[in-house]
Amino acid sequence: MAGGFAKDGAVQDQIDATVEDAVKRARSGIPKGESLAHCEECGKKIPQARRDAVPGVRLCVGCQTELDKEEVFSGYNRRGSKDSQLR
Repeated sequence: MAGGFAKDGAVQDQIDATVEDAVKRARSGIPKGESLAHCEECGKKIPQARRDAVPGVRLCVGCQTELDKEEVFSGYNRRGSKDSQLR
């Protein structure tokens, strides 16, 4: 079902693009490489259990928690229609 000047399936295309962007963003945050023994922010020792659980970890729990609080995501798909770009 088309709405206005939008082509058929435009809404689904926008939903798919939003999901694809979210997956890319989540994958980009996955640590890679060897885990550090000490936090790169504060220098505290990272427990072996954390290094085993999260391969490639670079921050201690405290610093990671603070970083996660700062991360803001609007959730709008900027590749969508002009209306979505006005929000």
